[in-house]
Amino acid sequence: VSILRGIRERYEAHHKVIIRDEAIVAAVDLSTRYITDRFLPDKAIDLIDEAASRLRLEMNSVPEEIDEVERSITRLEIEREAVRRDGDKFKEESLEAELANLNSRRKELRAAWNSEKELINRIQFLKEEVESYRLQAEQAERRGDYGKVAEIRYGKLIELEKEIAELKEESGKKRSKGSLIREEVRADDIAEIVARWTGIPVSRMMESEKSKLLRLEDELHKRVVGQDEAIRAVSDAVRRSRAGLQDEKKPIGSFIFIGTTGVGKTELARALAEFLFNDENMMTRIDMSEYQEKFSVSRLIGAPPGYIGYDEGGQLTEAVRHKPYSVVLLDEIEKAHPDVFNLLLQLLDDGRLTDNKGRTVNFRNVIVIMTSNLGSDVIRERMERFDNKLSEEEEEKLNRDILSLLRRSFRPEFLNRVDEIVVFKPLEIGQIREIVGIQLDIVAKLLSKNGINLVVSDEVVDWLAKEGYDPQLGARPVKRLIQRDIVNNISREIIAGNISVNATLKIDMVDGEIKFETA
Repeated sequence: VSILRGIRERYEAHHKVIIRDEAIVAAVDLSTRYITDRFLPDKAIDLIDEAASRLRLEMNSVPEEIDEVERSITRLEIEREAVRRDGDKFKEESLEAELANLNSRRKELRAAWNSEKELINRIQFLKEEVESYRLQAEQAERRGDYGKVAEIRYGKLIELEKEIAELKEESGKKRSKGSLIREEVRADDIAEIVARWTGIPVSRMMESEKSKLLRLEDELHKRVVGQDEAIRAVSDAVRRSRAGLQDEKKPIGSFIFIGTTGVGKTELARALAEFLFNDENMMTRIDMSEYQEKFSVSRLIGAPPGYIGYDEGGQLTEAVRHKPYSVVLLDEIEKAHPDVFNLLLQLLDDGRLTDNKGRTVNFRNVIVIMTSNLGSDVIRERMERFDNKLSEEEEEKLNRDILSLLRRSFRPEFLNRVDEIVVFKPLEIGQIREIVGIQLDIVAKLLSKNGINLVVSDEVVDWLAKEGYDPQLGARPVKRLIQRDIVNNISREIIAGNISVNATLKIDMVDGEIKFETA
């Protein structure tokens, strides 16, 4: 921080901006926390340099308020010419009055902007003069011309600094009334640069993001039906991270999701990636069934020197190095070789891994989700025994048995480093009905792109839920059923030309069969 404060004036003179002390502190704090592959003070200096140059570009551009007024004037002038051709005098007079007001507003804003620019340019000119005189004083001191040194330091410099202080006071008064030009580099500017470098959202949360985070559970429930405990655990981890309260030495959150196939384990990871990055593909998925051999461990962090694949880096470390703020999904973790778990111990405990080239990869802004099908046979056996309906007591006993099986399968030091182990419950018939609705909405959106409106009756939804319900296989049979009985038939009708653009396609049950009707 002391080094940065020492060079602040040089950067202020170069970029012709003011660098606030909070920006210097933020540059050191944020670079230490989020930019781990570079060193201080180099990375903090670069942050301040880029933030200052970006602000300077903004200062040289036309302010947003003036730009909006000028756009409105252009739009109204075009509209006035069109109205003039139509001969609508009343409308033309109304537009003339509106244009007169906007031109007057533009004139005022331009005058205020030019006045502010002149004041700022004068301050910057005086600062350059101060820097020049200081250099002259240093040179005179080295030559032994102490009379010149005294003249500069106790005469000219004091006068210039006094004038600068007066102009800054004047500028402050104007700014308090509302300024068109911002000339101060603040902590927010540094946070924006860090976010652009790393992809990690470190800037202050907007009100819209706050409200979105507070109802994160509702957002995830739009794609994942049921599984309240898993969604709550993941949501709390994301909120802790954005509030800045998570352990800085560990990943944002680490979870083991256990359950039968098709209950939403992978879908929750996808939904979380979509919420955080507006793209469900912004997720690193690694199938651990590919890591059953001892030698395959090197694929995660990269092959050793001299081996094939050394230049490519590791599948896990390279993905996180390029996307430090991401969701990492380790699918079917129970199939991985025991040596993989030795690697994961370091990742979960210290939030970092060292790749094959000696680079430290930071996992502290990553959500690690591990899925497992362990205990699926136990769940199936219990569901069959109790006719797919478990009492609360039986459900708790099932959870205890699955966790006991997990402890027998995984080492205690590994489980102890995981934030939360969540058992996904088998889906009930009511939840399957919700999933049918979600899948049909996806089909409806695809059809709407072709101008076709889809209407599905409740009887069809109930039939699909009933026919596709299998508590042992989860939601996947429903997807297959919809594809076979709905999507395939619609595809044939479209290709045959029986469904035209802007038509409404109604799907209903008639005598126990699905019928398609276009209107």
